Amino acid sequence: MRLGYVGLGSMGGAMACNLAAAGHDLTVYDLDPARIAEVAAFGASRAAASGEELAAQVDVLFTSLPGPRQASVAMPGLIEALAPGATWVDMTTNDRTLVVELAERAQTRGVDVVDAPVTGAIDGARTGNLTIFVGGSEPVIEKVRPYLEVLGRIIICGPLGNGNVVKLITNQLWFINAAAVGEGLVLGKKAGVELSVLWEALKASVADSFVVRHDVPSIFAGHYDPSFTLDLCCKDLGLIEALSETTQTAIPMTRRATERFEAARSAFGGDQAELLVCKLIEGASGADLRVEGDWPNHSEA
Repeated sequence: MRLGYVGLGSMGGAMACNLAAAGHDLTVYDLDPARIAEVAAFGASRAAASGEELAAQVDVLFTSLPGPRQASVAMPGLIEALAPGATWVDMTTNDRTLVVELAERAQTRGVDVVDAPVTGAIDGARTGNLTIFVGGSEPVIEKVRPYLEVLGRIIICGPLGNGNVVKLITNQLWFINAAAVGEGLVLGKKAGVELSVLWEALKASVADSFVVRHDVPSIFAGHYDPSFTLDLCCKDLGLIEALSETTQTAIPMTRRATERFEAARSAFGGDQAELLVCKLIEGASGADLRVEGDWPNHSEA
């Protein structure tokens, strides 16, 4: 089938590159021409002059947009441009209510919809090792499964919109961990434990997590992982808050984490690295969490 990809940022661009490199007939579009050129180098068949032009040409439309605000603006026009029988796969970390509303609009056009937000960070996107949380009907999921499997592991989460619920919960726990891990590292260092020793202990104990394994090296390096910004953290935390209100769920730990990320955004800027939430703790405690070593920067190719 003819594939299209709209939204070629850090995650979307990497996923589009993998689809192109796998030999699929892929048309791409982004507001930034440089991002289009990057995907074209991996074998994208063609570039479109607009999102609507792309949507009119494809059987399956993939979107990776910054969030609900952008989706609410872009998707009505893209949906109208899709031909009956086409499928829209939204890989945005999105608002469930918005996805369902847009899907209802798509259904009047004869367009199927799957929500498929991802986790696994930029390095997982580049290597095709993401985890993809898929919501939708089984026949539609099976139609797009071969393309999603190029990008990573699929977890079917239930009806349309459930993919985003699961994604937000994974981010909820990620952000709580990220806001807390700096406290443990600073506490250990100021109590006299070598940070490299403490890190090995965390990985080999009940404290182990993706944050400990994947994110702590970014703190040691001092770049705090610029592949995901504080603006995106706060956007997702706002979606989690909205979901908690809809479901009448108390989330006191999440609200405390939100306060910390908002403080980091105020201190360092929304376009800065996610793990600067831990630099707040360094500053407040008079500690430096740098560790000598060849630590990865996930934002770099």
